[in-house]
Amino acid sequence: MEGKVGLAQDRKPTKERVVCCIGDVHGFIHKLQKLWSNLETLIEPSDFETALIIFLGDYCDRGPDTRKVIDFLISLPSKYPKQSHVFLSGNHDFAFAAFMGLLPVPPDGSEFSETWDEYKASEEREGWYKGDGYEKMHLQGRRWAGKITVRFNAVKGTEYQGSIYDAGPTFESYGVPHGSSGMIVGGFVVGFFDSD
Repeated sequence: MEGKVGLAQDRKPTKERVVCCIGDVHGFIHKLQKLWSNLETLIEPSDFETALIIFLGDYCDRGPDTRKVIDFLISLPSKYPKQSHVFLSGNHDFAFAAFMGLLPVPPDGSEFSETWDEYKASEEREGWYKGDGYEKMHLQGRRWAGKITVRFNAVKGTEYQGSIYDAGPTFESYGVPHGSSGMIVGGFVVGFFDSD
């Protein structure tokens, strides 16, 4: 028994890993780049090199550079191969994916159109998307790409940017008008893998 106690005492303590959580980027590439630069500067280089970086979602909408934000995030594993990166989906990302047709089929076999009924009273005010492919689209995709009829968001004190999700700038960052089905090409965002 004494030998086992000695072994436990001889073990070196494990160094704690740096964990960074980043959320609500919302298409603001310059803010994300500044935050990343600050993390690189303030965290010991060897700790930053092996850090666990958890992105909490909401990469798109509101800001002008969603495409650049997504390109930045996609590049991280190759630029920082010793780091671990976790990319969670926020409600804006879920709605973007719903519009793009990238959500998995419900395991119970139900249709996405079954998600519409609960919020049907908001359809006209929120201007749900009714373009190509809407018949099989999840409600949040329709809301995301829709054109809201009320221009002012009284809760935030700001103008809506295209939809209830403020998705207009996301469409613009891909070079297509808000609500355009031109954003969908075989399930991928137009130009998704191209860098500017």
